[in-house]
Amino acid sequence: MQPQPVRTAPARAGEPLRRRIRPRRVATLVSVTALTLAVSTSAGTGRLTPQPGSTTAGAGPISLSRSSALAPCMINGDPAVQMSEGVPTTGGYSRSTGTVHALTLMVDFSDAPGRGSALSRYREFFPQTEAWFRTASYGRLDYRAETPIRHWLRMPKSFRAYGIERGAPFDPGYRDLVQDIVAAADPTVDFRAYDLLNVLVTPNAGPSALDTVLSVTFAGNTEAPVADGVSVANASFVYSRQDDGSGSYDRTGYRVLPHENGHVFGLPDLYTQEGGGAVGHWDIMSEDWGANNDLLGWHKWKLGWLDASQIACAATRGTREYPLTPLSRAGGPKLVFVPVDARTGYAVELRAPGGNDETVCRPGVLIYKVDADVDTGMGPVTVYDSHADSGGCTRSPNVHAELSDAPFTPGETFKDPKRNIRIAVTGADLKGNYRVRVSRG
Repeated sequence: MQPQPVRTAPARAGEPLRRRIRPRRVATLVSVTALTLAVSTSAGTGRLTPQPGSTTAGAGPISLSRSSALAPCMINGDPAVQMSEGVPTTGGYSRSTGTVHALTLMVDFSDAPGRGSALSRYREFFPQTEAWFRTASYGRLDYRAETPIRHWLRMPKSFRAYGIERGAPFDPGYRDLVQDIVAAADPTVDFRAYDLLNVLVTPNAGPSALDTVLSVTFAGNTEAPVADGVSVANASFVYSRQDDGSGSYDRTGYRVLPHENGHVFGLPDLYTQEGGGAVGHWDIMSEDWGANNDLLGWHKWKLGWLDASQIACAATRGTREYPLTPLSRAGGPKLVFVPVDARTGYAVELRAPGGNDETVCRPGVLIYKVDADVDTGMGPVTVYDSHADSGGCTRSPNVHAELSDAPFTPGETFKDPKRNIRIAVTGADLKGNYRVRVSRG
């Protein structure tokens, strides 16, 4: 699906002050937004059925850091919203803290035989994915990819015969494929021992990722096939290589998998129908092509990677200052949330180069709106650009350049006049920490 140019309507009276994002007709950007739109598909809501004996805390009420002071900031959407940004995450997704075992299988077909060894396909994603989650979670997620079958699993039907497209939740083609994968692996694999399933399909199955990206995640689908008495409900499928020819694939191509696994942990797609224009490269659930980037602080809270002491809830009237340390650095205050109502609010965090945030070209305070009442893929998060229409500060391939200089720096202020909310960046110290002042009328 080709994205439409990004056109943000002028602010209406009373809306937060911002300007339009100018469409940038750069070939690499057009291709990445199209591919992001396709690859970031998730289907279904819910979770993988827990394995017997599971004791590690996971996403949702068990792991979410909370306190009475944070209660006004725990926004939530309508129960019908798919993959809501609300906190806590609704029950049913795979664990996102502690040790998580990811069953990883490599499959091929008679009309698309695996080229090279199955383990070479595996090494396109590991150990990079494990390291990415370890860094993003500050060590709180011990992601362990396990591949008990070290060769290609040949499917009994041709790829063409399955009729795989950008899948609806376990449509007949996917149901048949998953059932055949389970049948082929079951003599060797005890599915009860794993928290999620990764299926790495031979890259020559289906169209090139430059045309249509098939990669998809089924998160907690209640109609999923069953293996060894557990539902194969949390499964990520990766197809063609996301290689745009920029020469960065060997270093960055793995990032489609942590994006897809983000759905397994309950995170929504942050792209919109127009592409990556709402969040840009500030979260891997928005853009998973090109250079490395982290998750938003809001998502780190949802996943149980931040303590209650690292989050401030600016829910009361008046003016107060808050310290922030870079999101990439373990420890210290990380997130200020300013609730607007029971379903929406503004998140405030500090982004700077480091950790997974290698593309930050303008360190500063990132301000974005979170709406728990918006479905995955429909724009549940909107980043506000402090330098709209600037063209951005990055030249990295496959990075949404316009929002790359979005952070606010000392002396700059975000305003929502309708709600009488002001968020001002008041200073920074030599260690790279910032202070923000939140005023509510």
